[in-house]
Amino acid sequence: MSSKTHYLRIFAGLIILACCGALMVFATAFLYISPKLPSIEALKDTQLQTPLRIFSADGKLLGEFGEKRRSPISIQEVPKLFIDAFLAAEDDHFYTHRGVDISGLLRAASQLVTSGSIQSGGSTITMQVAKNYFLSQERTFTRKFTEIFLAIEIERALSKGDILELYLNKIFLGNHAYGIEAAAQVYYGKPIRELNLAQMAMIAGLPKAPSAYNPVANPSRAKVRRDWILGRMLSLGYISDNDYNDAMLEPISAKAHGTQFDVDAPYVAEMVRLNMLKRFGRSAYEEGYTVITTVKANLQETANKSLVDGVIEYDTRHGYRGAERQWVLPAEIDPENRRNLSQKLEEIGNIGPWHPALVLDVAEKSAAILLPGELQTTLEWEHGLAKTVRYISEDRVSYAAESASELLKAGDVIRVRMSSTSPRHWELSQLPKVQSALVSLDADSGAILSLVGGYNYQRSAFNRVTQAERQPGSNFKPFIYTAALDNGFTPATIINDAPIVFDDDALGSTWRPSNDNGRFNGPMRLRQALYLSRNLVSIRVLRDLGIRKAINYVGRFGFDPSKLPRDLSLALGSHSLTPLDIVSGYAVFANGGYKISPYLIDRIIDRDGNTIYRADPDIVCRSCIEEDSAQALRSVEADTLDDIISAGDDALQPRLAKRVLNEEVAFLIDSILQDVITRGTGRKALVLKRGDAAGKTGTTNGPTDAWFSGYSGGIVTSTWVGFDQNLNLGRREYGGSVALPIWIDYMREALKGVPERQLKQPDSIISVRIDPDTGSLARPGQSNAIFEYFRTDNAPSEDLNQATNPYGSGSDDPIEIF
Repeated sequence: MSSKTHYLRIFAGLIILACCGALMVFATAFLYISPKLPSIEALKDTQLQTPLRIFSADGKLLGEFGEKRRSPISIQEVPKLFIDAFLAAEDDHFYTHRGVDISGLLRAASQLVTSGSIQSGGSTITMQVAKNYFLSQERTFTRKFTEIFLAIEIERALSKGDILELYLNKIFLGNHAYGIEAAAQVYYGKPIRELNLAQMAMIAGLPKAPSAYNPVANPSRAKVRRDWILGRMLSLGYISDNDYNDAMLEPISAKAHGTQFDVDAPYVAEMVRLNMLKRFGRSAYEEGYTVITTVKANLQETANKSLVDGVIEYDTRHGYRGAERQWVLPAEIDPENRRNLSQKLEEIGNIGPWHPALVLDVAEKSAAILLPGELQTTLEWEHGLAKTVRYISEDRVSYAAESASELLKAGDVIRVRMSSTSPRHWELSQLPKVQSALVSLDADSGAILSLVGGYNYQRSAFNRVTQAERQPGSNFKPFIYTAALDNGFTPATIINDAPIVFDDDALGSTWRPSNDNGRFNGPMRLRQALYLSRNLVSIRVLRDLGIRKAINYVGRFGFDPSKLPRDLSLALGSHSLTPLDIVSGYAVFANGGYKISPYLIDRIIDRDGNTIYRADPDIVCRSCIEEDSAQALRSVEADTLDDIISAGDDALQPRLAKRVLNEEVAFLIDSILQDVITRGTGRKALVLKRGDAAGKTGTTNGPTDAWFSGYSGGIVTSTWVGFDQNLNLGRREYGGSVALPIWIDYMREALKGVPERQLKQPDSIISVRIDPDTGSLARPGQSNAIFEYFRTDNAPSEDLNQATNPYGSGSDDPIEIF
């Protein structure tokens, strides 16, 4: 026997011995590991971590929360070309193997023998599914064998389509994106069905090394990986030469895209997030809950715009404060310098409609500016510079600028905004220091229709609707007047608008309240006093009514009596309330006297589409307004979410809201609040041309707070404007000049197509001709007589003219001291 034959036999024996050894190792590993393998059945019921999503009542995305961005999709929704890209990158034998690629395993085994560790996994897509769903990321001998056995079991239990679907929805693809749909949104801002071939190949290259091949962080390395995958797709026959050539020419277009929301409602989204966190803990971010809010998308957008426009109007009126910062400009603005300066502006970033800009040069009537993106343009004199005044104090501004150099100089970093006129152009602007809030409710249910907690969430996440406790000023007066009307006063009751002084021995001080304009009207009717917002009349009304009685009464509007001051300053709104408190109280006026509670979450839906919570508010039932009908409605008492779930949707019948004002008082205060619009401090709202519009302005000392709260057509809205630091707004600013314009702009859109809704005049309310100076029954033929509403039991008559004026004729001394 030749030596060659001898060596061949030895080699063959070694091969057989190695194979036997491998089989023994494999058998031993199987016997050791198989009892510990998890059940593959669990994959059929896999629950992927899916973020919390928040929607408006009409299905618009408002917010998303969760560490992992994921949008699970079915395999039928994935384009075939996208699947081909992943197969070319990860496992081109996917449809022919049974979970394990022998050649890949041999390569991994060779590495294990030669280096002592596994360098390349040799993993199939099925093995990656096994690893991602059941195993850790460690590279060990035991874990690799477990992965192999699991892959074989997975192939036996699931179809190829099911395996691919699990894989494409689970894999991590960088930038917090898990699954291909989330990756398409993160890198390209669109769904996978809209991606081109080059973009699909780019995403398919990410599983191997999401950081190294990230097209945002490492575009050059990502392009190499993408081109390799395109080459593989060509060689495997997945694409044609033309497809390949076109895709290779595609530039790297990936950018970091945040979640694209349909409507800007960050304060709403944050309120829902906190509520869900309280309900479900950290699982709220992972279990795929969908929350449907009561917010209407169009009203939210209108609220955003109205508030920002109102803040800009106030800020412009008080003058330009100057540049945000000053930069030293290079001697020459060459392309490189322009690029660097533009990048610095990008780092500053936009805040709402306010864009950062660098002043490059100033001429007599214009200024050259640089914007992010290396955009250079000109601020024209007639577009935002002419008539610009400079801020001196909240009460003073300079004369209008006569040249651009009075406002700007080279190196100024300023803010500009795009005008809303046509043709559009850039205008000089600035970030407002003043803040504002708006909240709007359905007066019959308490459903929050829109909510804006500040002019920009990025600027300040503080929610002024729910967190800012501010003095409501005259915005609170209607609640005191309502208590008076329910306790013997009438709209014609005469009360003296005259100076009044209070000495407080305990405090060693004297209080001299006054009216906003510093003037006094003398004796006047209660109706006039409210629509003209006379402070001294309000104090006298509260004094005669009694502080304790008033506090107990206004508690029915939802205010906490323990937080109200037990002195006459209550009449002037000296205590602190949030806009949500105020608008909830005004809803009682708007719906005819019923107490409702504001709510934001309408439904919570789980990942399987089951409604696990549905709001069950007390409502004002217009078709069953009779009190007796309340007995026909079941009261659902559910203390926990589980109670509501177990009751089922069918058990959640509507519940009537509790009446807290009798219909006579509700009608009378509504009539007076309508006069605030037609002849009082809210006359600007006449532009709405609504016969049912009603409300009240509010201005506090300083003034530091400006309010308007009002309603029409069953929509009740409160607006507030002020500084977070309680600075003065300016002595010429009032609720009617600052807050009311925002309310008008919002309600103009909110009321489109909404019919007027007047309260029905109760049978027990009559209209009587009176003397406007005395409140008594008018004389026959009296030329200045007016009509006034009264309850039948306290209307003036020939026998008792003073029946409408139980608290005096106003003949008291001009000055009272108490």
